[in-house]
Amino acid sequence: MLDLTGKVAFVAGAGSVGEGWGNGKATAVLLARQGAKVYGVDLNPAAVAETAQIIGSEGNACATRTVNMTVAAEVQAAVEDCLARFGRIDILVNNVGGSAPGDPVTMPEEVWDAQMDHNLKTAFLGCKYVLPVMERQGAGAVVNLSSVACLSHQVDGRTNVAYAASKAGVIAFTRSTAIAFVKKGIRVNCVVPGTMHTPLVEHRLAKQLGANDAAALVAKRHASVPIGRMGDAWDIAHAVLFFVSDEAKYITATHLVVDGGLTAARPG
Repeated sequence: MLDLTGKVAFVAGAGSVGEGWGNGKATAVLLARQGAKVYGVDLNPAAVAETAQIIGSEGNACATRTVNMTVAAEVQAAVEDCLARFGRIDILVNNVGGSAPGDPVTMPEEVWDAQMDHNLKTAFLGCKYVLPVMERQGAGAVVNLSSVACLSHQVDGRTNVAYAASKAGVIAFTRSTAIAFVKKGIRVNCVVPGTMHTPLVEHRLAKQLGANDAAALVAKRHASVPIGRMGDAWDIAHAVLFFVSDEAKYITATHLVVDGGLTAARPG
């Protein structure tokens, strides 16, 4: 079940912003545990090196590269390096992104542009250079990461129009790309994380929200979820694993919301 032996996974955003498990780090480690050879890229070389160390310590294969996924030449070079090392790419996980608060009046234009690049262009560039590889192979599975921020007008009481718009774009991009490549043996799906407890909470959100008490912020976020707690990186990793596995061979052009019931219970 969910066996990835013989497959190669290109995971973008495979590090973590701080101590603990981010979505990309957990995904890379889980795919390796299921038999995949992992090629992990991240903007932070130390973070992706830590992921590789964990994978290697468990006896699994991992290569890494420092890559800015918003820069086409760097993405292309990473894909070529992955092919040189492993000979193929069966799985692509586009897990790069981040939020910035603001509405159309308060948000500077350069922040809007950066959000579009960070959250949407990264998925586009990952697909741009990996899909031709999968097409030559006649098979492949892509998973893009969105956010419930695009399904609800606010998350954590914040307005973040660029993040919401770009993550909605990820879902639309996923559906359109999936149909464009469905006859070529390639499946493209999207995982939509809800309120998750990853290192981003303490390292980024606490600062953005002006929360002096990170523990209180964590408790508030737990209480906001109908299931009674935030999810964690492993919840996202297991959703990704299902989508890229042969067990999901009849599933494409869709998205899976992993949010503990949050969006269903929230009005608007």
